[in-house]
Amino acid sequence: MTLPLVVGVDGSEPSLVAVDWAVDEAVRHGLPLRLVHASLWERYEAGLPPAGPGRPSEQVLAEQIVASAADRAERRHRDVKITTDIVPEDAAAALVREGGAAFALVTGSRGRGELRGLLLGSVGLAVAARAPCPAVVVRGDRVGLEGGHGRILLGLGETGAGAEAVRFAFQEAGVRGCVLDVVRAWRRTAHDRSGNPIQAGGPVDTSGENASAVVDARLMAAIDEYPHVRTRPAVVEGPAGRVLVDRSAAADLVIVGARRGKGHFGLQLGRVGHALLHHAQCPVAVVPERR
Repeated sequence: MTLPLVVGVDGSEPSLVAVDWAVDEAVRHGLPLRLVHASLWERYEAGLPPAGPGRPSEQVLAEQIVASAADRAERRHRDVKITTDIVPEDAAAALVREGGAAFALVTGSRGRGELRGLLLGSVGLAVAARAPCPAVVVRGDRVGLEGGHGRILLGLGETGAGAEAVRFAFQEAGVRGCVLDVVRAWRRTAHDRSGNPIQAGGPVDTSGENASAVVDARLMAAIDEYPHVRTRPAVVEGPAGRVLVDRSAAADLVIVGARRGKGHFGLQLGRVGHALLHHAQCPVAVVPERR
């Protein structure tokens, strides 16, 4: 069974931009598109008087939202198979549940009713931090949203984490026919193994060489599996979040991995992922590791 690409829609402009991006992504991968609107309107309307003249009920508004999103998706590409659903539930919880049977979850950077000055809405953050499948928050300028840079950016984190993110990145670069920039940031060691500050003329810091070795080892299997994907590995000294945010300005999608701790129910998102979701200049994909 082909899993759908699921998009959270709420009628806001960022969610409609996310629909456009998701249609293009569905076409690249040959996926069906599932548009989901989730709201607690049913719970709230149960205790409220009927809507007044000229004011639609929340249920009618929800139907209008998904119909408008579906119409927009069809106009963007008529060959994409589209289904819709309205769920009377908290939006983040509903989308995370949908992620159990999705190729990926897609949300806008902010939702309806959220302040314009917010860097990232609460639903996008919660979905990216909890989803069991890749979660994409659509943000950035027109060139990146339309794939005009011709490159994907993959940030390699801790050793032993990110195998799923690597696979997802190679798959994306493959279907787009673009370059895959792979970056691992490193920091110069200030202390030796005994905890003493490293003095001038002391042992040479090998952190950069170690980072290069990590990149080579982590990419080996994926390069064998996707030999047609052009890769450009790089190790960069500096804070990983800042390095990737800066480089996202020249990317169509930035991808990072995330670990989901068993039994933890909070926002399971590292500092680098958090920084990208708030400040990246292109769409951000957070790919969880399988347990």
